[in-house]
Parts: sequence; structure tokens; C-alpha cells
Amino acid sequence: MTKSHALEDKYSAEEDAKKIQEHETSKEEQFTNLEKLPTPTGWRILVMPFQVKEETKGGIIIAQEALDRARVATQVGYVLKMGDLCYEDKERYPTGPWCKEKDWVIFARYAGSRMEIEGGEIRMLNDDEVLGTIKNPEDVIHAM
Repeated sequence: MTKSHALEDKYSAEEDAKKIQEHETSKEEQFTNLEKLPTPTGWRILVMPFQVKEETKGGIIIAQEALDRARVATQVGYVLKMGDLCYEDKERYPTGPWCKEKDWVIFARYAGSRMEIEGGEIRMLNDDEVLGTIKNPEDVIHAM
């Protein structure tokens, strides 16, 4: 091994360790930020809408106006919290819950109540406003 390869390996290992540490820190921050968000009551679900990327894969930067329009029209979100009565009505939901925490869900364009938070918005949906679940939210965005 040459000296330059040894240095490259050293810096690569340091960068990897730094990335791991940053990732762990962001997990801790995400947890504490989740605690700061409102807890849904009853049959309500707290959802964070999918955020459209600001740059395409080809490197084109999307205009702010287009991003704002896309964020308002977002119909896909990540389930953060669920109220204690979600999907408890066995007559309405005989097959069980339509979604669970950490699922990506699809909902109607104007469903729920919007609340602005630092870095974006969250929505409070009723349990019957969930239209379906999806594995990857970008699959729906690209189909539009």
C-alpha cells in the first residue's frame, strides 16, 4: 500500500465515522422533534406531507413557485402519530386499520387540517380520510 492510499483510507474512514455520527444525531433530533408535535386525539392521524425535491436527477433546480404549488397539492404523507381511537369502530373497519404509524399514505388533496411548522407543514387527518397506502411516495409523484 502506498502512502497516498493510506491517507485516502484514513480520511475515508474519518468521513464514514462522521456520517454515522451525523445520522445518529439526526435520529435523536427527529425523536425529540416528534415529541414536540401535537398528539392527535380520538380518530385523528398526524401526517407529514411528502416534500418534493428541489432539484431533478439531471440537476435542474425547480422554481420556488412550482415547489410551493407542488407542496400544497401533495396527496402523499408519512404517518407520524395516531390517536387512541383510530380504526376502533369495528362496524366501519371490519378488516382492521387501513394504516399504521410509519406508513406512507395517500389522502385527498384538501383533506385534513394544515398546520405550519418549522421546515414545512403537517396535516391532521381523520382516520377515514386515508385513501390507501404506498411503499414509495416518489412513485406517485412521478406518475403525475
